[in-house]
Formats: sequence, C-alpha cells, structure tokens
Amino acid sequence: MTEQTEEVQELTRDEMNMGILVQVASFAGYLIPFGSILGPLIVWLMKRDEIPFVDECGRNCLNFKISMIIWVMISCVLMFIGIGFILIGLLAIVDIVLTVIAAMKASEGISYKYPLSLTFIKPRV
Repeated sequence: MTEQTEEVQELTRDEMNMGILVQVASFAGYLIPFGSILGPLIVWLMKRDEIPFVDECGRNCLNFKISMIIWVMISCVLMFIGIGFILIGLLAIVDIVLTVIAAMKASEGISYKYPLSLTFIKPRV
C-alpha cells in the first residue's frame, strides 16, 4: 500500500479549480471510449507547465486511470472463472468513489495519491 501524505499547498482558487478539473475530467470515460484517460490527459498537458499542482494531480490521476484499465483487463480474464463479474462492478464503484475523493482533496489544495495505483508517469526532474 502507498503512503498517504496530505500536504496542503498555498494555491489560488483558479489553481485548485484546475486540480479539480483534472480529476473530474476522467468521468468523460463514462461517455466516450478512453475518455477516462483523454479528459485528464488534455487538461494535464495544457496546464502542467503553468501550475505545478495540476502537474502533480494530473500525474496521480493518469497513473490511477491507467492502473484501473489494467485491473479491468485482469477482471475480464477472471470472468472465465466467475469472479471477474464481481470485480468489474467493484472496480467501477472504487473508481467513482476515489475520483470524487480526489476532487474533494484538490478543492482543499491537496494532491491525492490514489491507492491501487501503479506509477507509470513519474515526476519530471
């Protein structure tokens, strides 16, 4: 399990709003294919150089969404033994709940580190 640190950053309301937008943009996945990746990716690419908070939130969100796709693929394979159907339902609930939590944390100036998330996009040095 990853360690949760909650460092509140001094941010303007606009910076926090962009952090929230990065998180909730992933709900586009319920409307368009790959929207859960494309929504946050677009916001992240547009604002990551201007707002360090958006860079951090975007990386965390994208890492989680890519991880969720992997967990869903594993669940699809597990459908052959029956457990995959339950796992996909649980993953959908976890995805929604954790995304809402991340958006709420972003509104407080906290970049949320998602549990169950693998690191694919690392911070730039």
